[in-house]
Amino acid sequence: MAAVDTSKPIAFCEHLQLSSLGVQPTSISFQTLMLESDHFICVCKKVNEQNQVVIIDLADANNVFWHPISADSAIMHLRQKILALKGMETVILAGQMLQIFNIEVKQKVKSRVNNEDVVFWKWVSDTMISLVTEMAVYYWTISDTTSPPQKIFNHHPMLAGAQIINYRVTLDEKWLVLIGISGNLTNPSAFKVKGSMQLYSHDCGISQLIAGHAASFAEIKQDSHQKPTKLFTFTVRTATGAKLHVIEIDHAAPDPLFVKKAVNVHFPSKATNNFPVAMEVLKKHGIVYLITKYGFIHLYDLETGACVYMNHISGKTIFVTVEHEVTNGIIGINKKGQVLSINMDEQTIIPYILTMLNNRELAFKLASHAILPGANDLYIKQAFFVIELFKQAPTPPGGLSPILQYFSILLEKGELNHLESIKLACPVLQQGRKQLLEKWLKENKGIPIPNMDIACFAETGQIDKIMLYSKKNGTEFATQVVNNEGGPMMDVKRVVDIFMSQSMIQPATLFLLDALKDNKPEQGPLQTCLLKMNLVHAPQVADAILGNEMFTHYDQPRIANLCEKAGLLQHALEHYKDFADIKHAIVHTTTLLLDWLVNHFSHLTTKQSMASLNGMLCVNICQNLQVVIQIATKYSNILGPIKLIKMFESFKSFEGLYYHLGSIVNLSKDPEVHFKYIQAAIRTGQIRKFRCICRESNFYNPEKVKNFLKEAKLESLTSTSKLSMTSLPTIVLNMAT
Repeated sequence: MAAVDTSKPIAFCEHLQLSSLGVQPTSISFQTLMLESDHFICVCKKVNEQNQVVIIDLADANNVFWHPISADSAIMHLRQKILALKGMETVILAGQMLQIFNIEVKQKVKSRVNNEDVVFWKWVSDTMISLVTEMAVYYWTISDTTSPPQKIFNHHPMLAGAQIINYRVTLDEKWLVLIGISGNLTNPSAFKVKGSMQLYSHDCGISQLIAGHAASFAEIKQDSHQKPTKLFTFTVRTATGAKLHVIEIDHAAPDPLFVKKAVNVHFPSKATNNFPVAMEVLKKHGIVYLITKYGFIHLYDLETGACVYMNHISGKTIFVTVEHEVTNGIIGINKKGQVLSINMDEQTIIPYILTMLNNRELAFKLASHAILPGANDLYIKQAFFVIELFKQAPTPPGGLSPILQYFSILLEKGELNHLESIKLACPVLQQGRKQLLEKWLKENKGIPIPNMDIACFAETGQIDKIMLYSKKNGTEFATQVVNNEGGPMMDVKRVVDIFMSQSMIQPATLFLLDALKDNKPEQGPLQTCLLKMNLVHAPQVADAILGNEMFTHYDQPRIANLCEKAGLLQHALEHYKDFADIKHAIVHTTTLLLDWLVNHFSHLTTKQSMASLNGMLCVNICQNLQVVIQIATKYSNILGPIKLIKMFESFKSFEGLYYHLGSIVNLSKDPEVHFKYIQAAIRTGQIRKFRCICRESNFYNPEKVKNFLKEAKLESLTSTSKLSMTSLPTIVLNMAT
């Protein structure tokens, strides 16, 4: 095994270069690019004097959405395909237009004309947007379609004229912080970029102005504390230096008070104008990630304030960051358009702290808190020290020895490890308390060591007990045999055959999951065997294995067929390659998750998609119509509205045509789309919608509409003897509903 490189405690990755997607550096700035979460990047750019929004799905960088807009700023929802737009519109005399769209179903969620200009905005939850104006902070919900923004608090006067760069809230929304920067023009001796923060308590309704450039909220669970400790951390750069502060908010008695931390933040002497621009706190590790203007990263332990790591990671300013859930780190974008992620390397961070920082206490705390490798020696030494301490303690007359009391407490809380199991056995047997040892073993309080246990049975001639023991611990024993450091001591297939001869499906599954964990090509037949046995005997287990995408070398056509027989239609469709099989399975929509089914069509060609949609309608139009409408709406631009119109018309499904076209008509300039929507509205009795589209649309042919009404024997609605062809929209407004 290669030695761990303890000099690199972080992992660094470039995920994407925005220029490769057509986003130029001129469109990459704090004003034009928004990163609300690690799901989407949203860019506003101008092409030939026309504003456009570019939305990049970080889970699929090839999935880029471009659309012309009349707004000058856009932000994407934290998780869903919901887009918020703001900007001035020429038809509005005063105020700023705010709009929210669900771009997946192509529907407007909410809109309003705001009297105050919004200078900064941000999603603060799945249902709430914060709107920061020159005077106050408002919250605007998407839970309903009518309520206006609600004022939360007014700006502190000292923030007047500052550029707002961030706004953060606690999970319970009781504490809020507004962050701004401005030029330090009044004091030449001070640092030239002044950071100001307004910390606001929602419960108390009061604010405090704090000097600072970046901030975040966090919670930590401290030893012996009954409740999590809520913390506010911020950093500030002044002419004399920089500091990171960590303070407690909302103290919960009777827990001890958190001791405030104020530690120096080191900046290289050449970086005289460097200052913090972003901060994230990662809950799993309790680590503060601090990013500076000149591309430096600083890592601090939140609880102690200890500096863990510092280095230069980007030649260009990283101006926006968010938490990156996949890596338990952060992801950000620099002015060059690089999308970068940085996270602690869980394999090297503890050895790094031990060898490079020589901080054993921090290494032990971090490894224990986040369950990180690299601290085994510390654990063993700590366990030895504690055990020896209790062994040397005097035993009170007639009482239980301290070491046995210690082990009793451990046993109440759970199982013992190998060291503790052995150390417990010695004093118990010395004191003649064999029955205690038997009791604990029956309760599975000790850790079995199969190879040693079986050897003991063999040496004492208790051959009959080997089989009984193997039924209980055989899986672990088989795993040890196959994973032997010198190579497998037994053929894996032979071990599986032994399990299967006794109909031991679960042990065989556990054994194979461990034996095949490296996912090697030569393990394909065994992977097929594992999936086959569970698809036949335990479909739920097979579902979990396939869902985790653990293996890739099994016989996919065979497994696809078995999945369909087991009722796992989703996995069957994921594995089928022959379109005849796909078309046969995909029409059974009631057994498939709707979101999954809609997204699965992105893997089909246009021809395959149209054939599948036709098949769904042919098999059961009543049952499948709503699903077909959603799929047609999402992929309308790819499949083509004319093809979809012909499909619905071939089934005489004017309801499907009406709802499908209703979701795209406001975004389309195609006269045929508008005309077919008008036809569908009439044929489904939606006279109000008919009137509305005739009043608002400029893309249909009035004469064609009028002729349709005549042919449908609806000319009485239009008073044809008294109107001209171009006056149809006016007449429609007066039509009876």
